Amino acid sequence: MRILICEDSVLLREGLARLLADAGHDVVAQLPDATALEAAIAAHDPHLAVLDVRMPPTRTDEGILAAIGIRARGDRPRVLVLSQYVEERYAADLIASGPAGFGYLLKDRVADVADFLQAVQQVADGGTVLDPEVVSQLLTRRRRDGRMERLTPRERQVLALMAEGAANQAIAGRLFISEGSVEKHISAVFQKLELEPEAGNRRVLAVLAHLDAPETSGAHPHHPAPGAPRTDGGIR
Repeated sequence: MRILICEDSVLLREGLARLLADAGHDVVAQLPDATALEAAIAAHDPHLAVLDVRMPPTRTDEGILAAIGIRARGDRPRVLVLSQYVEERYAADLIASGPAGFGYLLKDRVADVADFLQAVQQVADGGTVLDPEVVSQLLTRRRRDGRMERLTPRERQVLALMAEGAANQAIAGRLFISEGSVEKHISAVFQKLELEPEAGNRRVLAVLAHLDAPETSGAHPHHPAPGAPRTDGGIR
């Protein structure tokens, strides 16, 4: 797989490049900021771009704006964003920017090599990977919404795992309940949040888009095209 890295920290950039190369990937470009990003994408046609959220010159939103711009143009390259902290607004913008083939992870997750490489492959394949801490903060942010208050504690747990990208089987394993119970909880979640039940990543993005959207009269969010469903329990 051809991978482009855009990260201002030399140590992290070189470490990522070595890690990905050792895993058999072709790191086609390593950039310290987003100024040459478009040219590098045009020259190398990478399958995946790994971007830092905050980069020079302002170290505010250069990376996330670049990621949103990439995703607005089409399916390639897929985008995996790395952040030092949970940036709720940036995470929401990225989630809203497209249906699938993206990830948002905290940089601490890179320390777990197996999980990080799994996330890289999953995003490149069109899946969705969201850091559990990102999911948790987005859900907490929306708890004032009356629709969220309708959910039982168990339904909140199921929703959080759905948002991480966990499949029904994985949710059942994490919560020690049957898959039939998971299906019932998911149906209840969609009903209470006024969302149509969907499968795979489409349901993940619909839930997160709903949770992050401004409070409205309850209109249904737009449902983008589905990506490849996850089969694991998400990044730990």
